[in-house]
Amino acid sequence: MSKSSPRIFVIAGEASGDLHGSNLINEIKKRRPEIDIWAVGGEKMAMAGANILIPSQSLSVVGILEVFSHTGPILSSFFKVRKWLRENRPDLLILIDFPEFNLLMAKFAKGLGIKVFYYISPQLWAWRQGRVKKIKRYVDKMAVILPFEKEFYSRFGINVEYVGHPLLDFLKNKEEYLKGVVFDNKKTLIGLLPGSRKREIETLLPVMLKASVELSKRFKDLQFILPMAPGLSREIKDFIKKKVEETSRLIDLKAEEGITYQVLSNARFSIVASGTVTLEAAILDCPIIVVYKVSRVNTFIGKLIIRVPFVSLVNLIAGKEIVPELLQEKCNEKEIIKASRDLLKNDNRLSEIKKGLKDVRNMLGECGASKRAAEAALALIG
Repeated sequence: MSKSSPRIFVIAGEASGDLHGSNLINEIKKRRPEIDIWAVGGEKMAMAGANILIPSQSLSVVGILEVFSHTGPILSSFFKVRKWLRENRPDLLILIDFPEFNLLMAKFAKGLGIKVFYYISPQLWAWRQGRVKKIKRYVDKMAVILPFEKEFYSRFGINVEYVGHPLLDFLKNKEEYLKGVVFDNKKTLIGLLPGSRKREIETLLPVMLKASVELSKRFKDLQFILPMAPGLSREIKDFIKKKVEETSRLIDLKAEEGITYQVLSNARFSIVASGTVTLEAAILDCPIIVVYKVSRVNTFIGKLIIRVPFVSLVNLIAGKEIVPELLQEKCNEKEIIKASRDLLKNDNRLSEIKKGLKDVRNMLGECGASKRAAEAALALIG
């Protein structure tokens, strides 16, 4: 492959990485349209102009046990990317989250003399902090998106820049999400967001639906909407539709794709899986109840290595519990009903959570994360 212009390789391992990677690629292309970009990524990165070497969907896993079950495709992708890097020697390797895969690739690229830029930090501050030594050794620059991450990496002498959170760029206008989708304004809307991964949905959706049925028995005029994450497999879509069809005979419930932000903007509150959606809710001013549950083995291992007091990003950024977290044994029908009842009956509690979410939104800073990240990345190649 001839190399007549600068070349960048980007690795994003799941749906959120594909989204943030596409925004970053767009900003890079605005400044340097001649740059040739290749990637491990998804449809959004392809639309932004990346040549996709490996689709990222097959690499998206959660939990330690799930990584082992996906060893085949992960190893195959790993060696394919290594071969491409060795043969093509890009000017820059951009890594987006996905630490288990990306830290190994950073080491390999550094050995080839390729500069390495890490955008969206792995959560080293939460668990396995020893990996920060690898960051210092193999990464030329970190661009972080959570306000406390700059201080964390600076302590270790790492070249780090806080660029702000990319969600601010495309959630800055809440008004556009308040229209376009018609909800029953005579009913109280509650959002159900059980995540985007197969294991999350299979674990969390049934307990969410059981709690919703009980809530509908105790409160009149409730409407539940499950906004399906984009890019779900046919198998998991069928699972969701079957569960929703069974439950919708008992309550006002429907599932629809592509309306996550509309639901978060219009709901009184939402019950959500821990993840990026907690920050989306904060930006869109939607109170949330955070739920999460993993296998007993993952729980045991997690307790040994996790070093943070909360799992939701909003509570971590705030440094205190502003939204309830129902984790593991507390992730059950009874606890969800209890927390939901509080938000349905107590307007003061609802206002208190909204104030906390607004504070978190302010801590995230200004829009323009993708722009600042692109400029920082391009500075490495001149």
